[in-house]
Amino acid sequence: MNLTALAFNCTLKPSPKKSSTDKILAETMEEFSKVGVTGEILRALDYNIKPGVTSDEGEGDDWPKLRKKIMGADIFVLGIPIWMGQPSSVAKRIMERMDAFLGETDDKKRMPSYGKVGICAVVGNEDGAHHVSAEVFQSLNDVGFTIPSNGMTYWVGEAMGSVNYIDLKSKQEKTDFATRLMVANAVHLATLLKNKNYTGL
Repeated sequence: MNLTALAFNCTLKPSPKKSSTDKILAETMEEFSKVGVTGEILRALDYNIKPGVTSDEGEGDDWPKLRKKIMGADIFVLGIPIWMGQPSSVAKRIMERMDAFLGETDDKKRMPSYGKVGICAVVGNEDGAHHVSAEVFQSLNDVGFTIPSNGMTYWVGEAMGSVNYIDLKSKQEKTDFATRLMVANAVHLATLLKNKNYTGL
């Protein structure tokens, strides 16, 4: 079975600046490729994602074509930097736009994201990864994505530190393990859901 993954890099850095979120998403997609899952990474700031909670906010809004990509993937990955202990504002905008799914159910009351797996990759200095994942998982679950066991990988630096994930020269054992486990569980769940989606009401 061919599975696909779509990742959004929610860094606050515009292209072509490199970010720690780039690095952890690249590692995530590398693990996906090892098990035959294809996909792509999109940097959210490269697109005009208008504020709002509908699937199309009018002229100049890039969200409709991005939404189409999300709907075409089996696994949805949010790559999120921590800022002030919170998911980046870019990530929050993406989650806000998916609020539209609540009103886009089919005749069995299934949102368009039913049968799709949602996971996240979080980076930042100091703590906050668990808080960020809690916010993200609640949002993704609310709009119909299914969260696998251990559906997050993350790295955080020391308090008041200046070292970012992108600065590290070698793989971090715990983060690498979390990434591999997240990918394995996401692929397993996506396979099950692709074979048999939720029945709805």
